Amino acid sequence: MNHAFAYLSTSGFLGLPITAGDSAAAMAPKPFAIAGVNWDGSVTNRPGARFGPSAIRHASQMLCDATHPLFDTTPLGQLADVGDLALPNTSLESMRAALMPQALDLIASQTMVWLGGDHSITLPLLRAYRQHYGRPLACIHFDAHCDTWTDHFGEPSGHGTWVYEAFTEGLVEPEAFVQIGIRSAGEREAREYVNDQGGRIYTARELRGRDGAGLQDVIDEVRTRMAKAGNPPLYLTFDIDALDPAFAPGTGTPEVGGLTTAQAMTLLEAWHDLNWVGMDCTEVSPPYDHAELTSNAAAVMVWTWLCGRIAALA
Repeated sequence: MNHAFAYLSTSGFLGLPITAGDSAAAMAPKPFAIAGVNWDGSVTNRPGARFGPSAIRHASQMLCDATHPLFDTTPLGQLADVGDLALPNTSLESMRAALMPQALDLIASQTMVWLGGDHSITLPLLRAYRQHYGRPLACIHFDAHCDTWTDHFGEPSGHGTWVYEAFTEGLVEPEAFVQIGIRSAGEREAREYVNDQGGRIYTARELRGRDGAGLQDVIDEVRTRMAKAGNPPLYLTFDIDALDPAFAPGTGTPEVGGLTTAQAMTLLEAWHDLNWVGMDCTEVSPPYDHAELTSNAAAVMVWTWLCGRIAALA
């Protein structure tokens, strides 16, 4: 076979050219990079997230010169797109095994943004970061779902188990793990797992009707929590279903009553100078999108995070 999967991306984020994912050394001059992780074999409802990386990249081209109106900077000139990782697409464990070495190579040379893909990709990414830094990570997790179930409908792992697995494997600092937007149905043991381990859950109900100054206590509490933990390396995982389906209908497990795009951007902008080491954006399913609302939202979240990092490091 001399061709790749048909769903892989053919154009890069912000219109950048795609450079082969195995050329990390050539990308060393660029401090930031984008990579796609086209996996949706672990979903519990609607598939399609394998098309997410391509759709997010396409939507990002509407950002034109990509100069952020708050941070007054652009990722262009500091960002490379290494394309989509070479991964099998029929076995979760095979995918994770193939992802790990590629992720380690890329993490070693630049700050990465990973475009999913369903949320099961985050576990091997955290394993790679844990190995790279030699210590557990802090994590801010935007999601409608707690992802703390102990099994995946009878299977040992899936897109709703990765938080539980990350805690049990020692990949994250419990006190520096924060969830934003949680609201799905779920038994108390799963729903409150992060709180019970010493982390903090901000449910969507707790955040209803709050933005701008109304979110300042959340912003401050998270900063304080990270400082108390010694500001460990911080990872952002942004499941697009954290947003209400009015803002992001194109996802596999939509849950009403979610965050607005404005709320999410307020938080990302306010936390731009935390000790971030990487991020992923998951669960964008273009077949269920309308008018590219979801892929546009995802592209803007990624762009905002990148510009915030560049501004913080300037």
